[in-house]
Amino acid sequence: MTDDSAYNPFSEAQAHFDRIADLMDLEPAARKLLRSPAHEHRLAIPIRLDTGEIEVFEGFRVQHNDARGPAWGGVRFHPQETVDTVRALAMAATWKTAVVDIPLGGSMGGVTCDPHDLSTTEQERICRTWIRRVARTIGPQRDVPSPDVMTGSQHMTWMLDEYEAIAGEHAPGVVTGKTLGAGGSAGRAEAGGYGLIYVLREALKELGIAPDGTSASVQGFGLVGRHAIDLYCQIGGSVRCVSALDARTGAPCSVWRDSGIDPKELRSISDRLGGIDSARAAELGYEVGDGDDWLARDVDILIPVALEHQITNHNADRVSASVRIVIEGASSPMTPAAEATLRERGVTVVPDLVAGAGGVVCSYFEQVQSGMNYFWTLSEVLSKLDLKLTKAYNEISQFAAAKELSMRDAAMVLAVDRVASLCRERGWL
Repeated sequence: MTDDSAYNPFSEAQAHFDRIADLMDLEPAARKLLRSPAHEHRLAIPIRLDTGEIEVFEGFRVQHNDARGPAWGGVRFHPQETVDTVRALAMAATWKTAVVDIPLGGSMGGVTCDPHDLSTTEQERICRTWIRRVARTIGPQRDVPSPDVMTGSQHMTWMLDEYEAIAGEHAPGVVTGKTLGAGGSAGRAEAGGYGLIYVLREALKELGIAPDGTSASVQGFGLVGRHAIDLYCQIGGSVRCVSALDARTGAPCSVWRDSGIDPKELRSISDRLGGIDSARAAELGYEVGDGDDWLARDVDILIPVALEHQITNHNADRVSASVRIVIEGASSPMTPAAEATLRERGVTVVPDLVAGAGGVVCSYFEQVQSGMNYFWTLSEVLSKLDLKLTKAYNEISQFAAAKELSMRDAAMVLAVDRVASLCRERGWL
C-alpha cells in the first residue's frame, strides 16, 4: 500500500501506467513516449480585478498524446490546481478517449484560482486571457478544451468568442460544452451524470441487482452530480447523502436524510458552483456532518463525482460495510491503496475511465455536429451516448473476466493498447 501523505497525482498516474506496461510487456520506446506529455504550457495570466488591482494567476495546458485524433481535455478553475494535477488528468484523458474508442487524444488545462472569490467579469477576463495564451496551440484539429471543475458553458462560450476574434473566422469546434446558441450540443449538461448512471445500470445488471430500491451516497453536487442524482432517482434509486462544499463557509460538509434527499429541494439551497447551504439544509430537516460522512452512510453505492484523491487509506475504513459498488464519476477519486482495501472487502469498483466518460463522448458528438453545422435532438444525443457507453462497459467487463483483471486494469490495457498500436502504425515507434 502507498502512503497517501506522499501523494503526487502525476507520479501516481505514471506508476499505474508503468504497472500496466509491465503487464502488457510494452516495448521501451512506447513506455517512454506514453509516460510523459508531448507538450506542456505554463501560463502567466495577468488580470485587472474589479478593484483596479492587477492579479497574476498561474495557468496550464498540457497535451499528452494526439495519435488517435485532436487532443481533448477540460479546463478547470481551482485554487489547488498544479501542473502535476494537469499532467495526470491529461494522461487520463488519453486513456478515457481510447477506452470509449472515439478519435480524440488527451489534454488538460486549468487556472489556479477560486471562482467563489471572483466576479463574473473577472472570470471572463481569465477565460479570454487564457485563450490568448494558448490560441496558437489549440484548434478544432489540434486540441479542444472543454468544461471541468468550476467551469461551465458560459466560460467555454467566452473562450470560443476570444478564439474566433483572434482567428478572424467562426470555429465552433474549437471548444466543447459551450451554450446551445453558440453551437453547443443538446445533452452536454446531462452527459457526465447520465453517462455514469448508464454504466451503473450495466454494473448492477451484472451483479444481479435491480436498481429499483438501491441507495447511494454522492460526493459532489456540481453539474455531473446533479444529473447523476436525477437519473438515478428516475430509475428507482434513492440518494440518502450528498457531500459538497458549504456554500457559506467553503468547508466540506455532508447532508443526509435516511428516507432520501429531494434533488429539487437540495438545488434550491445550493449555489451555481454546487455548494450547499448546510444551515438551510438543517432547517429543512437534513442531518449535517463533516465532508467524509458521505462514506459512512449505510448505502449500496458510493458515487464520487468531485475531485481526485478523495477516498484514501486514511478514510477508506469509514466506508460502510453495506456498500457494494463504488462507481467513479470524478477523475481518479480513489487512491490505489484505498481501492485495494475496498476490493478485499468484496466491493466492486467501476473506474472513471468508463464511468466518467459521458462528458468526453458528448464532447465528441458536439464536435461532429459543429463540423456538420447540423444538430441532433436531446433524445438522439442521449440514445447515442447510452449505446457508446454500454458497448464500452461490456467490452471492459468481458476483457476483465477473460484475462482475470480488475475493471480498472482491463480498461487501462485496452486503452494503452489502442494508443500504442496507432503510434506504431503512424511510425512513431
